[in-house]
Parts: sequence; C-alpha cells; structure tokens
Amino acid sequence: MLVYNSQTHKKEELVPIEPGKIRMYVCGPTVYDQIHIGNARTFLAFDVIRRYLMYKGYQVTFAQNLTDVDDKIINRANETGRSAAEVAEECSAAFIEQMHRFGVLDPDIRPRATHEIEAMQAMISLLIERGVAYPVPSGDVYFSVRSDHNYGILSGRSLDQMRAGERVEVNDEKRDPFDFALWKAAKPGEPSWPSPWGDGRPGWHTECCAMIHRYLGTPIDIHGGGADLIFPHHENETAQAMCAWDAALANTWMHTGMLRVDGEKMSKSLGNFYTLKEVLDKYPADAVRLLMLQTHYRAPLDFSFERLEGVAGTLERLESCVRNLRWAAERSPQDGELNDADRTLGAQIDAAREEFCRQMDDDFNTAGGLAAIFSLVTAANTYLADAADDTSTAVSLRAADMLAELADVMGINLSRSTGEGDLPAGLVDLARDQAGYEGSSAAEAAEALLAARQAARAEKNWGVADAIRDGITALGLVVEDTAAGARLHRKE
Repeated sequence: MLVYNSQTHKKEELVPIEPGKIRMYVCGPTVYDQIHIGNARTFLAFDVIRRYLMYKGYQVTFAQNLTDVDDKIINRANETGRSAAEVAEECSAAFIEQMHRFGVLDPDIRPRATHEIEAMQAMISLLIERGVAYPVPSGDVYFSVRSDHNYGILSGRSLDQMRAGERVEVNDEKRDPFDFALWKAAKPGEPSWPSPWGDGRPGWHTECCAMIHRYLGTPIDIHGGGADLIFPHHENETAQAMCAWDAALANTWMHTGMLRVDGEKMSKSLGNFYTLKEVLDKYPADAVRLLMLQTHYRAPLDFSFERLEGVAGTLERLESCVRNLRWAAERSPQDGELNDADRTLGAQIDAAREEFCRQMDDDFNTAGGLAAIFSLVTAANTYLADAADDTSTAVSLRAADMLAELADVMGINLSRSTGEGDLPAGLVDLARDQAGYEGSSAAEAAEALLAARQAARAEKNWGVADAIRDGITALGLVVEDTAAGARLHRKE
C-alpha cells in the first residue's frame, strides 16, 4: 500500500511500526461554532482512510482531539455572554452530532484539551529542562524555534528566508520573533489552570503533541489534518516532539486539499460559506460523501449544489441496483447449474473488488475506488436486464453483497435489506379492492397489485393503473419499473 507523505513529498510503502497495527491521529476541531463543509471534507477523508485500513485487516487505533480552550472560544463566549466552558460543551456536542449524521465513525480516543492540562505541563517542563523552552516574567512560556535544528523539516520553510512578524506573533519578551507559546499567562475573565509558571492555559500547538504522546506514544504511524495545518501547527508539533522525546511525532504525515465553492474560496463575505449542518438538512449524508469522495483527498475539491444534485441521482443508481439484485434473488427459482451470464457476473464481481483494492492501495484513491464500484453496477444492471427471470439467487446476492461491502468502506450504507420483506399489511386490503386478491399474504398482495397495474397499463386503462400506484404510494412504498419487471420498495 502506497501513501503520500507530506514530509517527503512522495508516495511511500506503508510499513506499520508494529506489524498489523496502525496508530493514527487526526486534528479535531476548535469547538466554538458549527463546523463548515471544508472541515467536514477532512474528517470524511480520514474516516474513509481509517475504514479502508480496517478493511485490509489492520488493527487501527484512531485518536482525534477536541480543542475546547482557545482564543476563538473565549471570544465567542464574550460575544454571547456565556462562559467559555458552556460554548465549548455546546459546540462539542454539535460536532459529534454532525459527525454521526455524516456517517463518520467515532474515534477510539477523543481527548479534550481541558482534561489534559497535566500532560501538557509535564511536556512543557521537560522542554524547559532540555533548554529548548523558556518562561518569561509575564508567565508565558515559549518554545525556542532556533534550538531545533530540524525546524522546517515538515513544511520545507527556512526561518532565515522568512521575515520577522510574518504569520508569527511579535512580542518583546520573546528571544526570537518565531518562538511560539507553549503556555499563556492568565488574563482577567479567561479560563486558567495553576502551573509552575503561574496561572494560565496551554498554547494550541502544545495540546495535540502532548495528547498524542500520552495516548498513542511517539512516533505514531499516521498524523493527519487539512493542508492549512502543515505550517505552523504541524511543524510546531513535530518540533516539540523531537526536542522532548528525541523521536519524530509521526512516520507519515497526510494532509487534505482545500475545499472551494463554485470555483471560489469559501468565505462568509462572498456568501458561499456553508456549515455541514446546513447541507445535511437538505441532502442525504451519503450523497454528500459521494460528491466529496469523487475527488482525491489531496486535491482541491470544488463543491457546488449543482454537482450535489447530480450526485444524488448517481447514489440512487447504486441503491436501485442493490435493491434490484436482492429482489431478483427473492424471485429466482431454486438455483441450479450456473449459466454463462451467471459466470460472467461472478467474474466481474471478483474483478471489481480487485480493482477497488488496487485503486485504494494507491494512496487511498477514492475516485478510482468509486469507479470500480460503478463498473460492477453497470455489469449487474446488464445481467438483470438480459437474464430477466432467469437469474441466479446466489450470484445476485453475491453481487448485492459485494456492492454493499465496497460501499461500506466509503461509509455509504447499503447493507440493510432492500428486498420485498417487511411489506405493510395495508397492501392486502388494497389488493382486495384493486386486484380482487383473496389471500392474506402482503407479499402475494404486492404481486397481485403489480400484475393488475401491468394489465391496466397494457389495456391503456390509465385511471386504474394510476389508482393502484397512488394507493401503493399512500402506504409509503414506491413502484419501480425495471427491465425484469415492476417491484416495490420503501421510500428512502
């Protein structure tokens, strides 16, 4: 499996530190507001990466933090007349809720910065002892960037080429303009904790480094986040780790590309800023996932609602194929000897999985993985159209199960039963009224209604056909006309 390493700027073979196991950390949100779709793109990408590693048999330990103390949280609290803790708790809950709606798996470990103060202070003390950090009279503690001779190893930036004050905080107490805060002295009205250097709170770059070391050890196999975190956040993280524990923070660094909306940078001033909640309130999570996964995680993603509308139709094509395969399996006679069409689809199932893994093994190429899934959709639809009622139960189910299996790696849920089971009892009464049905089986009633509708259409008796369709729709079902005949399924 090849993975692009942001530090070396090339694809490298993934070699776990411990055979069969992957330790993985992805920077979580600063919880001061609803996350936007750019954040969501990053969390989705690493969710699929994690899912695929698990699919390949790795034991993955996945950690993601919540930054619940930060200037943004304090500012939001002051704006709204609440405490920083109240803002952080509300927004943490909202983030977790939206991740669940989006189908993102919970991390194995979700540390919160405010619960890890002791670990952060221990790391800061070690850096001071090693002479690479220093306290100042105000109560701040700074990391001495120039004491790390490897500084810039991740981002490729040279301090000598950067101007003082550019993307750094200039402060008279700093020994160097590029030094960054490990501990910030308390200010009136702000949350703070006691420390050897006075009351205060941790710096942002300190949090992840200390939590990674505590929960996963260093180095870890994979550290991920958005490309905007490479500098200064991830550069400062790895500098602290190297100076504190004489070990790299991560063997492989992975970063997602930026998200644009209709070709432009997303911003509130342009009126094209969207939260994940806003999007999920209007579109299915699986459709949003499918749109984002059509672009490789490292490439810029162009988001548009026009594209999302189109993807919703693509998702329906996938769901419909699985429904029809399961329906065909239910209607098929007892399996006998496989024919040429059965054997052809069987070979195409194997080829689709092989191609899916080949694409995903190449730096988690989700676009190629989706192409492999839809190649099987095309093959399965051809099989269903050509075979009509002469399909193999085993082959139809195997195709449906493979599509569900591969889609699940993408976090798209097709595994639920999509056949004719669990039909509403109201179908029996409807079939008695519209089709003269005299039995008590909902499945038989469905067959009688579909047959009556088909007969009415053949006779161009559109009023009867429409009445049957409307009655079915009122029961929460949809009539789907397929190459192999009409069938019912529940509304999505």
